[in-house]
Amino acid sequence: MQTLSAKDAKYGFGRLIDLARAEPVVVAKHGRAVVVVLAVEEYERLKAVEASVAPGCAQSEE
Repeated sequence: MQTLSAKDAKYGFGRLIDLARAEPVVVAKHGRAVVVVLAVEEYERLKAVEASVAPGCAQSEE
C-alpha cells in the first residue's frame, strides 16, 4: 500500500486517483496516516463482505 503526503495528494490528485484504482493509498498529514483512498469497486466489495458477515449490523454511509 502506497503512502502520499496530504500535500502530494492535493497537488497530484489525478495521480492519487490512478494509484487508488490499483490499490488503496494512505494519505498522511504531518507524518500521521489520516485517510485511505480506494477504488469504488473495492469499497463496494468491502461493504458486501460486511453485509454478509453481519446482516442487519451494516450501516448505510450514503
